[in-house]
Amino acid sequence: MTTFSQLETSTKGKVIQSPQPDRPIRYLLTDSRSGIQNEASLFFAIQGERHDGHRYVSELYERGVRQFVVEKSPKETLPEANVLLVPDSVGALQQIVAHHRQQFSISLVGITGSNGKTIVKEWLSQLLLTTERVVRNPKSYNSQIGVPLSVWGIDSSHTIGIFEAGISQAGEMEKLAKVLQPTIGIFTNVGPPHDKGFESRRQKVEEKSRLFDSANTIIYRTDYALVDEVLKEKYQDKKCCTWSTNASDRADYYVQWDKKQADTEIVVRNSTSQKSQTFLVPLRDEASLENITHALIFGIHHQYDLEKWRGTIRQLRPVSMRLEWKQGINHCYLVDDSYSNDFVSLQLALDFLKQQSPNKKFTVILSDILQSGESSPILYQKLADLLLQKGIERLIGIGSEMCQQQGKFQASVIETKFFLNTEEFLQDFSPDQFFQENILIKGARTFHFERIVRRLQQKIHSTVLEINLDAITHNLNQYRSKLEPSTKIMVMVKAFSYGGAAFEIANLLQFHQVDYLGVAYADEGVRLREHGIRTPILVLNPAPEAFETMLAYQLEPEIYSARLLNQYVAYLGEQAKHLPIHLMLDTGMHRLGFSSDEISQLINLLQQYNLKVGSVFSHLAAADEAQHDAFTQQQIQQFQLGYEQVADSLGYQPIRHILNSAGITRFPQYQFEMVRLGIGLYGVDSSGQQPQHLQTVGTLKTVISQIKPLKTGETVGYGRRGVADRNMTIATVAIGYADGLDRGFGNGNMKMLVNEQWAPTIGSVCMDMTMLDITGIDAQEGNEVIVFGTPQSVEALAQEIGTIPYEILTNIGERVKRVFYRES
Repeated sequence: MTTFSQLETSTKGKVIQSPQPDRPIRYLLTDSRSGIQNEASLFFAIQGERHDGHRYVSELYERGVRQFVVEKSPKETLPEANVLLVPDSVGALQQIVAHHRQQFSISLVGITGSNGKTIVKEWLSQLLLTTERVVRNPKSYNSQIGVPLSVWGIDSSHTIGIFEAGISQAGEMEKLAKVLQPTIGIFTNVGPPHDKGFESRRQKVEEKSRLFDSANTIIYRTDYALVDEVLKEKYQDKKCCTWSTNASDRADYYVQWDKKQADTEIVVRNSTSQKSQTFLVPLRDEASLENITHALIFGIHHQYDLEKWRGTIRQLRPVSMRLEWKQGINHCYLVDDSYSNDFVSLQLALDFLKQQSPNKKFTVILSDILQSGESSPILYQKLADLLLQKGIERLIGIGSEMCQQQGKFQASVIETKFFLNTEEFLQDFSPDQFFQENILIKGARTFHFERIVRRLQQKIHSTVLEINLDAITHNLNQYRSKLEPSTKIMVMVKAFSYGGAAFEIANLLQFHQVDYLGVAYADEGVRLREHGIRTPILVLNPAPEAFETMLAYQLEPEIYSARLLNQYVAYLGEQAKHLPIHLMLDTGMHRLGFSSDEISQLINLLQQYNLKVGSVFSHLAAADEAQHDAFTQQQIQQFQLGYEQVADSLGYQPIRHILNSAGITRFPQYQFEMVRLGIGLYGVDSSGQQPQHLQTVGTLKTVISQIKPLKTGETVGYGRRGVADRNMTIATVAIGYADGLDRGFGNGNMKMLVNEQWAPTIGSVCMDMTMLDITGIDAQEGNEVIVFGTPQSVEALAQEIGTIPYEILTNIGERVKRVFYRES
């Protein structure tokens, strides 16, 4: 067990106070909003461009944290705290964990490459669990912070570690290599991801290969010529264990993939002994076959008992690398993490559950934790302590160990219920047992918790809008990086968050501490308040009859005319002073707002009513179009003049804001005290200057309902508008104009992605379905179809029918199921 007194020797830090130097360190924290927080936790105060962990030291101390690594001495009085001062908190984290890693002599597999790292890690872990005690990164926790947090989980019970490491620029892998110190390496492949962080593709391979300096063996595929060249040049073939699907290549193993109807037969032949081994895997796509082959070569080369692997191989399925947030029955929400269960990933899932929390009650459905290496009494006591700290009110435990250890949870969870297996739970299941709660469903794969998810998930048709919460966070931070640290940010969540679903996204924005949310109408704001949103909310188009409701729910109105201002005071009287109002100036949009010749009247009313003005703002008409830049500049100048008149009359300086998403990018010098972020948050760059810096947020998917042949001359759909000009194969997919698919997309005006091939529409878009020409595409009924997302952007789709991305997004019907997820 590491103690605080040992930190000074493993870092370049200086102990500035240590009243209890022998206090043990069990948990590492880098985020004040997550993780286990008690006196055995060590918090690293990390400073970044837009955040400073030192701001949360006092708050964490109040919660019971007593050990801190800081880059500047705390201003607060922390009499019971151990504090280590270091030049770089992230570097100190890596050094502390590198010291921890050195205490264990276990084999450790380090995996890097451009794609497939997480899949290889997960599949190899599943195979090795037949004989080993495995420790690994949870999900894709492979960054400069994620790797050390994962490696901290190594203890004396483990026999092998499997960790992936990802980098985005030169110099990063050297640091991770010191943390991991792998004895075995796997280089998955090389491709475009993160190319921009390196001078060349070769430099990227060289940088990634630094992970393997301490390794005895490096497994890789020689078909990636650059990887082969760099590794053989660097390690002179001494460490290399190679494989190839090219018979003429001089690899250590020659691999053949023989695809069957639903499976693939993999034959691996040793090039020296000519001995072959055959495996049947339930996979057919090239990426999955490459990933599982890396794991098989590992097993063959290290002489594992592969007969024990064969049963597990037959059960392999694509691994979900993401936490999914789904709408459930009876106004519940589900965090679906049903493919694995270990203590570290459980902590991450609980943090996610608490972050996305529109309801107040928290329930966890949890299986036995398998292959942990710890004794059951110790493991389940740790689990009980974790659930207590996270405020879980109900635990449903499934498995023999959960049943045997149920006494551990009596003091930590208000309500408990235990079942020996999943079938027993399903027999007892009744929908009315769950109402207005957040439910985490987390189980080891052998428990088949996907059956529980199906029972609890809201039954909506198979067209799904998947919303990447990590991409929203990335885009938010991308725009924040353009702002001064003091500039506030308002995010628009009107119109169902541009089609995404309002309060789920608002919860994420609240977690990331945006300053304001913007909605169009009062009922949108009421809905957010009813789901626990506390962030200030601006209502852009308030109706007078909603003023009392707005006061009750603390929704702040935009005031855009003298008539509305008079109505506001008439409805609320003296209570009107209890809410800040926000004044809209019309500087050229000519939609809503006080024009320049109405400013005097506005000032007279403000002086008469003595109201609190929260902000003064205007709206740019054409910030995204360079040909109108002179007009935009004119708008900004007019806004400044109007604002100065209002502020002078008030005797104080309200917040100013005029920039929208495009304005933030193109006119950052006018960010004033606040900006308004809208479509840019959702991955659409209206400025046209930085599309590569934004991530796709929404992916609209549907499925093939039926496939049928169409003979030359036959027609399909209403009005017989789809005519077969040859013998064709037609797929009917489960999406239509009632789901928001514009009728203009019919008759070949758009394509959808079917098994990575483009299929054009044929015939008219119907209310609930659309037909595609899938002639020559290998597809089956039930296959997934991508309408937009990656690789087909919503911008490109909008151009096909002469509209704008806003319309495409906001048209998506509410009956389309929303699934929110995080990649890590």
